[in-house]
Amino acid sequence: MNYKKWLFILGILVSFVLAFFDFSSSAIVLIALGLLVGFLNINEKEAEKFLVASVALLVVGTASFSVILLNGTEFSGTVQLVLNNFVSFVASAAFVVALKTVVTIGEE
Repeated sequence: MNYKKWLFILGILVSFVLAFFDFSSSAIVLIALGLLVGFLNINEKEAEKFLVASVALLVVGTASFSVILLNGTEFSGTVQLVLNNFVSFVASAAFVVALKTVVTIGEE
C-alpha cells in the first residue's frame, strides 16, 4: 500500500476517533484530509466510480442511521458525531474530484 491509500484510511479513522473527543477544529482537520484525498488519491480514471460511491455512501449512511438516531439509544449522539465527521471527510474529497472532473470535461 502506498501513502495515498493510507491517507484515505487515516481520514476514515480520524472521522471515527474525533467523535469521541471534544476537539473544536475537528471539521477543519477532516475537510483538509478530504481535500488532500481528493487532490492526491483519485485520478481521472477512478473519478466516476469515486463520485458514485461517495454519493451512495452519503445518502445510504444518512438514511440508515436516521432510524438509530430517532430511537434515542444511548449511542445516538456518538453515531451522529461519527456520521457528521465522515460526511465532512468524504464530501470534501468528492467536491475536489467533481471539480477536477468538470475541468477535464471542459478541456475536451
